[in-house]
Order: sequence, then C-alpha cells, then structure tokens
Amino acid sequence: MKVMLRATLLAIIMLALQTGCSTPAPVGASLPLSERIVAYGAADVVQHDAPGNGTLLNGELGTRPFVLAIPANWTHETVLFGQGYSTPGSVPGVPSDPLAKDPSNGVLRYAYEQGVAVGIIAFDKAGVATESGVANTLALRDLVSRLGGKQFYMVGGSMGGNVVIAMIEQHPKAFAGAVSMCGVTEGWISLVRQMMEMRAAYNLLAEETSYELPGEKDVTRSALPTVPPEGEARDGQTFRNAQTMRIIMPVVRLFQAAKANPDGPEARIARQVAAIGGFADDPAAVAAPLYSGALGMDDIVATMGGLPAGNIGKTYAPPDMTDDEAARFNQRIQRFEASPAAIAYAQTWHEATGRFLIPLITVHQRIDSLVPYSQSEAFGARVAKAGNDAHLVQYAVSGTKMPIPGGLEGYAHCGFTPEQNIGAFKVMRTWVQTGARPAPDAVK
Repeated sequence: MKVMLRATLLAIIMLALQTGCSTPAPVGASLPLSERIVAYGAADVVQHDAPGNGTLLNGELGTRPFVLAIPANWTHETVLFGQGYSTPGSVPGVPSDPLAKDPSNGVLRYAYEQGVAVGIIAFDKAGVATESGVANTLALRDLVSRLGGKQFYMVGGSMGGNVVIAMIEQHPKAFAGAVSMCGVTEGWISLVRQMMEMRAAYNLLAEETSYELPGEKDVTRSALPTVPPEGEARDGQTFRNAQTMRIIMPVVRLFQAAKANPDGPEARIARQVAAIGGFADDPAAVAAPLYSGALGMDDIVATMGGLPAGNIGKTYAPPDMTDDEAARFNQRIQRFEASPAAIAYAQTWHEATGRFLIPLITVHQRIDSLVPYSQSEAFGARVAKAGNDAHLVQYAVSGTKMPIPGGLEGYAHCGFTPEQNIGAFKVMRTWVQTGARPAPDAVK
C-alpha cells in the first residue's frame, strides 16, 4: 500500500468539522493514520506498509523531513532518535525506513518489535545542530502525541547525545526516560577546545614535513571548503569525502612511519599531538578530531557566534620535550580567545547542568576516536555535584578497533555492538516501568 497526501482544503475542512471550530481536539481515531497526520500539520505524507502490519509514514513537518514507524500492536510508547553530527555542507535528512536501515544500530528495530513506535526528524542544518535538534524533535513528539502517543523515550548518539541532554534538562516533562550513547554529554566547550588544541599542536609539530595538513592553518577557521566549487562535476558528498581524505592521509602517513619506527620522530610527534588534544595515541583518535575541526570550524563559529573556547595563557607540557623545547612550543603554538557570546550559546546548546528528572542511561567506550571518555566522566561529576545521582546510571565499555586506510587499525567512534545499544535501551525502559535501578553490569 502506498498513499500520497497533502494538507489540502479537504483535510482542513475535515479537521474544522471534527473540532467544532473551537479548541482543537484529536481527529477521529477511525481515520487512517496518513489522514490524521496531515490534519495535524504534516505535509507530503507517504504511507507504506511496515513489518507485522504496521505503518511507515514519511513526510515533512515544518519543512523538515521526518519518518515514523508505528507497529500494529502499538503500546503508545514512542522512541525518538536524535541523529549525530554531519559534515557542514551536507543536506539534513532522515532514513526513509529506520527499521531496514537503523541508524541506532539496533535500538529502533528492537523497540518497534516490542510494540514501541519510533521516529526521527531532520535537523535544520548540518554541523553543530543541538538547538534545532531539540526544537524539531519536540515538534515531532507533539505530532505523535496527537496521534495517541502517551510515553516517550529519547535516544541519541554522538551529537545526538548532546541533544538528549539538552532535551531532558530543558524540557523535564517531555520524556519518561533517555539514553545517550557515546554522547557529547558534558558539552561542546571542552570538545571544541580539544579539537582546536590538537590541530594547533599538529600544525606546529608537523610544520615543514611531509605530514603537514592541507589548506588553511589558522585553527579558528576551516582548513578546506565542504561545498564543491561552482561547476564542480562531483556531487557534494563525494566532494566532502575527498576533502576528509585529504586531512586524514597525512595523519595516516605519520602513524605508518611511527609504527615502522616506534622510537623515531614521527612516533614522538604522534604522542605529543594526542596528549595535547587529550585523545588516545591512535591514528583514528588523532585523525577524527583533526578532520572534524578542519572541516567544521567555520560552522562552529557561525553557529555559536564566535569561539566557545580559548587557550590564552595556557601552558602546555608535551611529553618527550626538554624544558627548552616546551618553552619554544608554548611560544609558537597558536593562541585563540573565547567569545563571551559563543560561550553563552554553547552553555545553552548545550553544556550539561546535571539537573534532570527522569532515568538516564549513558554508555561510552573507554577509548572513542572522536568524543573522548572524559565527556562521560565530566558529565557524571556534574550530575553528582547537582545531587542528582538517583536519576543517572553510566556504563563504560571497551573500545573497539576498525581497519583504516594505510593498513592501520584505529579506535572507532560509537563502535558499540547492537547488543550494547539494545541493552542500554532495555535497562532504561525497565527502569522507567518498574522504578528499579539497573544493575551496574547490565551493559557490558
């Protein structure tokens, strides 16, 4: 079955008749979901059959694409998923079928099979998008509520984990429980500082070597563009992939040389860059923050209204340096100053306060190539400082490695197994339903 509907005059008249032209009331439950959802403000709705006689709805809400999968045995619970970071220049979207192509690595499919509806809505922009992530997800929550949703869960990973924390701290009654996987749970300020410091250190230590990064060296700006030049034949994503590889490959060559000679200068540079950034001495854990900052800094500055972090007056103590070498390093490393306006923006969208009212599960790998484990540790400390430990259970799991170019291996970002993702959702849902705090080894 495939039905295409728009918010036509007929739908508006239908809604007016059913509400008596006064306070809006739910559209008749006997109407097809596709008609009801259009009456509630969705547009360009396409309805498909979903597994188990369920319904899959694709459409737009406030010009942003969304997708909902509602099982036939709907319990009136709903999971809304906060998507992760995408490279600036990308077009925000959603998977057309989140059950067949599950961006949560198993959670959405599992929840649907338990009778829980699942939904995703696109953010307004690529890059840092916590602000629109919260607003758009709330709009989707309202839509599902009008369809009959009674209890909502929020799940997200990476930047989506930051959306989760912002959501439950700013809208404490909107969700019954939440899960953040590999999330930016502490906030953007420390992560942006780490990426900038790592890039500044790499630029200085790899200066005039074959390992230099291409493009702009000023760490307050992006190194390379993420939108193809006018007339460029390649599509945008192919262009962005190529730009990413331009940043990654010098790092790969550096680590290839370090692997071949662990006591050589390249291994020394790799250790120093990783230490200054606060990441693992690992090719992926150096490359991922470097390319994220090198391709995303212009978006960070534009979104936040400046730099949310600075290093003025900071003294660095890189490993394997003499006192004289460290002094020269501190004299030459690029300095950058935080903007009060950007700090204020980052604090709102979003630096964790540790104050929320619902069960929250966080899971983080002890080594993650892009969002360091320190994010989880700092978040736990803020929750403890707020006296809110009763609402938080945190799990730390082992990092996982993956093949990367150049015959190397590196740590993954959000490299969880489906069992770990599903396990985190299961213990959160059980906690909400029973009030019983999850066991400390429930997610391994």
